[in-house]
Amino acid sequence: MKIALDKKFFADRRIRLGYLLVFILLLTSYFFIFFMNGQIQKQADSIVHTNSVIMQAGVLLSDVTDAETGLRGYLIMKDKEFLQPFNGSPKRISTAIAQLRTLTIDNPEQQKRIDTLNRIVVKRIAIINSCLNVFENSNRLITDSLKMLIYSGKQLMDKIRDCVQRVKNTEQNLLQSRTTDLIAYKSAVRVINITSLVIAFLFLAYAIFTYYRENTLKKQADKAALLYAQELEKSIKDLKEANTELIELRRNEKFAVTGRIARTIAHEVKNPLTNINLAAEQLKEVVSPDDETNMLFDMITRNGNRINQLVSDLLNSTKISELKFEKVSVNELLDEALYMAKDRIELNNVKVEKEYNAQLSAVLVDKEQIKTALLNLIVNAIEATEQGRGILNIRTGTKNNKCVVIIADNGVGMKKDDLLKLFEPYFTKKPKGTGLGLTHTQSIILNHKGSINVESEPGKGTKFEVILDFA
Repeated sequence: MKIALDKKFFADRRIRLGYLLVFILLLTSYFFIFFMNGQIQKQADSIVHTNSVIMQAGVLLSDVTDAETGLRGYLIMKDKEFLQPFNGSPKRISTAIAQLRTLTIDNPEQQKRIDTLNRIVVKRIAIINSCLNVFENSNRLITDSLKMLIYSGKQLMDKIRDCVQRVKNTEQNLLQSRTTDLIAYKSAVRVINITSLVIAFLFLAYAIFTYYRENTLKKQADKAALLYAQELEKSIKDLKEANTELIELRRNEKFAVTGRIARTIAHEVKNPLTNINLAAEQLKEVVSPDDETNMLFDMITRNGNRINQLVSDLLNSTKISELKFEKVSVNELLDEALYMAKDRIELNNVKVEKEYNAQLSAVLVDKEQIKTALLNLIVNAIEATEQGRGILNIRTGTKNNKCVVIIADNGVGMKKDDLLKLFEPYFTKKPKGTGLGLTHTQSIILNHKGSINVESEPGKGTKFEVILDFA
């Protein structure tokens, strides 16, 4: 046994070391790939930047050329329509210069060329304006002074073209250099990818080898673990069933004790209460009536009736009543109960989700009493939800060859201590509740030899499970 454990220990150690080595190699290759991808992205951005400078320089030259072309057209045709390109050119040229300055802000040499280009362009625009003024003042005639201005403008235009070309040539050189670097980075990434692929295949081969070598031990361990898991699952299931039965037994015992206490209270309270009411009536006849005595007699009668009603409600909620059995569909009972709660559902804007099992057999129950019990659960669920956000989920199904009804909400939920006292008479969290609704519901279900269970957590809603026998 010790030898087997030692072998397993050293085998596990070798596997861990192998996996660690492969992980480090792959992590290193991924780091280099990540680094190279960053460099590729950087070079690609630089290429885009260079192309933007070249394009913007071309736009500037095009705008200046359009302005000069407009001047020539106007001088030849004497039609101001030809001046349209020139009229908007100063603004476009200014924008193009500003963008070139922004794009070349990291290149002092290019910045100097842009400044020179700007000065020449400004002079060229000024000469075009002078040509227009001379032409207009000379009654649109081509004079010698106009010709001199045109020649000067041509010289400036040649300088502009030359300066733009220098800017483009510098950027073209940068573009070529950056393209070369980009190709080099791509080649390096390709080599790293191939290396990573080789490592991955080696890792796959190592994993396959390890798998076949350790497969026997794994199968034995899995078999033992499966047997243990099955035994554990069976023990948990048995424990859960025993716990459920114990909770249900305690609940039934508590209900029976509550019923006996209720009957005792009803017997011990109602007889003296009846005597008190009769005595009050007789005193009322023999005592001289006035406002104060009438008020006191009314108080005795009113509180006596209230005590009588409370005792009657407690007795009714715990007594075993006569049942009128009939075969009915539990789905139809739920729909009828929902219809009875329709006003509350609409008032609280509750969303109802129904998940009925259409294949359920009928149940043998007292239709009206079971409907009352289901209605109580539905109303409780509605009142536990927040207005406008409530969800009422109702499901039907089977469990251990019995009919199961689940009524769940997404309301405030309950604490564990409150769950233990949930079905006790007069226990309630509602400001105006009597605390007898769920006691009565439990009484009805227990009278049908059924059971009712509840699950709840604060902030996660509450779920009631009602189990009834099929017909």
